Amino acid sequence: MSIYLDHNATTAPDREVVDAVAWAMAQAWGNPSTLYRQGREARAVLDTARARVAGLIGAADPFEIVFTSGGTESDHLALTGSCGAGRGDHVVTSMAEHKAILRTCAQLEQSGFRVTYLPVDGLGRVDPDAVRKAITPKTALVSMMLANNEVGTINPLPEIAAICRERRVLLHSDAVQAPGRTAVDVAALGVDLLSISGHKLHGPRGVGALWTRRGTVLQSVLAGGSQERGVRPGTENVPGAHGLGVAAELARKRLAETPARVRSLRDRLWELLRAAVPEARAHGDLERGLCNVLNVSFPGHDAEELVLLLDKEGIEVGTGSACTTGQTTPSHVLLAMGVSPQEARCSIRFSLGQCNSQSEIDEVAAVVSRLVGGRSTCHS
Repeated sequence: MSIYLDHNATTAPDREVVDAVAWAMAQAWGNPSTLYRQGREARAVLDTARARVAGLIGAADPFEIVFTSGGTESDHLALTGSCGAGRGDHVVTSMAEHKAILRTCAQLEQSGFRVTYLPVDGLGRVDPDAVRKAITPKTALVSMMLANNEVGTINPLPEIAAICRERRVLLHSDAVQAPGRTAVDVAALGVDLLSISGHKLHGPRGVGALWTRRGTVLQSVLAGGSQERGVRPGTENVPGAHGLGVAAELARKRLAETPARVRSLRDRLWELLRAAVPEARAHGDLERGLCNVLNVSFPGHDAEELVLLLDKEGIEVGTGSACTTGQTTPSHVLLAMGVSPQEARCSIRFSLGQCNSQSEIDEVAAVVSRLVGGRSTCHS
């Protein structure tokens, strides 16, 4: 049996989710846009899923939820749809965002938009005052992630949101890594749009959602029918949405105990690693960041080689964002935080989940300590 510590890359779907998707494929196969019984039944399943997703993020109106194919599409729709609504030609984001944001911003630049990429501090956090200074009368949107996927740092979104409201600028947040690991409340955060993804919270792959505050105008990025309020046309993925709804409900119920337990395991792992490898360095905000993320550099040890050595030992970890695996360039997040390229290439990410145990953590620490204490793997 392997020990899985790459939950920020993806999570195993809960058994209840698997059963829910299978049930919906067999029983709720009608087209939700039709008026007869099969269509009405599918529509009811979709509406229930929408309410469950809304409940996870504190949204008052379930119909503010737009179902998508995942976090990347939600991010793309938020940015491109907002900019296409004619609010301005300027976007503000950060240098530490997920590639789904950064590459969409690059596309917007090719279309004539201007994008300001704000720096982050040594913990990976954006300074709200920098956001204030970056906003201009032409700013259409600010996009700041809630929790960083590589280091777990949580941005001060309420402060950023207050600035955006004052300047009458929309605020979007890529919150893909946050639900189920910390409380997410769109009202408390003050955002106007928020992206989530099913497979990050033990739901199905290929489904996500974009929450849009009532009154927020988005231009559809697809031509088609009037599904999802006309913002995301195409016949809805009812089984996927149903699975996401079940996953959202489970995540909401587990918030009372799971984050605290996972945080204690994460902290134990760091204590054991730090004691065994004094030169190891943790990146991010361990005190106030996500409960499950530990990004550590082991000087002199190439991260990708160390990941492969751990895999041979039955331990699965990541080198950062799963969307950049296989690239030889160091993490753009760590570089933005001021980490040197050489140290960034020696960094691996442990991202824990609800099923991990203390015995697993102890075994991982022992194996890493043995491998790191053995030989250098860094060729840079």
